[in-house]
Amino acid sequence: MKLTLFKLRGNKKPGETVAQELGPLERDVMQLVWERYERGEDVSVRDVHLAFAGRLAYTTLMTTLDRLHKKGLLERRKDGRAFLYSPRFSPQELERGIAREVIDTLLGRGENGVEPVLACIVDAVSEHDRALLDELDRLIEEKRRNLPGKE
Repeated sequence: MKLTLFKLRGNKKPGETVAQELGPLERDVMQLVWERYERGEDVSVRDVHLAFAGRLAYTTLMTTLDRLHKKGLLERRKDGRAFLYSPRFSPQELERGIAREVIDTLLGRGENGVEPVLACIVDAVSEHDRALLDELDRLIEEKRRNLPGKE
């Protein structure tokens, strides 16, 4: 499943923002939205403002939620005069989407670029944990078995 429906840092795809992440406030707001969503709750600007105990201006939080919506990370629906926000992606889906986009960008640099990138991934995984290398091997074999045209 390829997730490229969200944008970070303006209108750039995640692969275009390899060195950039969400800002600290955006991360804090996303964390709050995810926590509330796990409890079955959408959030309004007022909810976020109260959760931040008034440390930030209401308008700052309103702008932050609007930006996260425009980046494709939050859904929003009208409820009376307010908007209610919910996450479009779980934290894990967001991480996978960013990782996938970065890898797609790296692998898209031509035939000569693929081998060093794959070698780098294998080196990084094997340095971290042999079990991860075994898991990578298992995933590769599983993908090979599921390729079209295979018996």
